[in-house]
Amino acid sequence: MSTLLAPACAILPTWFTGGVDLLDELRTLILRHAAGQRGHSVPLIDGVQVSRRDEPNGPTAGMAKPSVAIVASGVKQTLLNGVPYEYRAGQFLVTSLDLPVIGQALKASPDEPFAVVSLRLDPLEIAPLLLETPPRPPQYGGLVVSDATPELLDPVVRLLRIADRPDDVRVLAPGIRQEILWRLLTGEQGGLVRQIGLADGMLAHISQAIRWIRRHYSEPILVAELADLAGMSQSTFHRHFRAATSMTPIQFQKQIRLQEARVLLRTQAATAADVGYQVGYTSAAHFTRAYHKAFGRTPGEDRTKS
Repeated sequence: MSTLLAPACAILPTWFTGGVDLLDELRTLILRHAAGQRGHSVPLIDGVQVSRRDEPNGPTAGMAKPSVAIVASGVKQTLLNGVPYEYRAGQFLVTSLDLPVIGQALKASPDEPFAVVSLRLDPLEIAPLLLETPPRPPQYGGLVVSDATPELLDPVVRLLRIADRPDDVRVLAPGIRQEILWRLLTGEQGGLVRQIGLADGMLAHISQAIRWIRRHYSEPILVAELADLAGMSQSTFHRHFRAATSMTPIQFQKQIRLQEARVLLRTQAATAADVGYQVGYTSAAHFTRAYHKAFGRTPGEDRTKS
């Protein structure tokens, strides 16, 4: 596939020609709204935030929420259970569930910052639009990357144009947000976004199990109980959980435990062994091995760093 050079210094597919100016304006708007907040997310409107980085950063663990993140310049990588998802200028990442991920900006500089806008995907906002969309085969996956079309970029740019004008936001933002959701629903990842809005869909049932795991991450879990909570047989639940999150329920719980441990190590005076026990590990050695495998550092090293 041939490519062209966009003003945002991103390599884009030739079909994207009509969106080059939009992408360049999106980059300018993100950098303006995020001025003085390098490396931090800046909330603009309810459910909408922008972020910029002027240099690559190390891997950062966190919980991703259902959202769409559209990159205007630079490159980012998000790891889900060790699987990398790389997205760059002119692309977007859809996150369909609450997921433990590790992210980092791979390409960013003062002259060409990493710039991204993220919009929350709220099932209550998506659901009313489902009546207007034709049926589509369901798609499953915790993270997916796609190219952003000019039809999607246009309302995103218009939303950021008015973000610092409260009266415009109050009157115009709801309609623009609806247009963005419509473009997602009718686009390449519409089958996945549709699942987010279905109250009785597979993702909704898996989300119930995820919420339980997050609340009880330090306790032993039984897949049979999670399957009952999700209203599925054990085999069906296990298959759907893995399709949605790229991991088993036990692996998911492990990721939550390790992320929580990292927070505790940096905010409490407890020893590394005590933190391991707090998050559910019964063996300090097992905790240390799992932590090092996940983050490339031992718990003791992270505690010393804090």
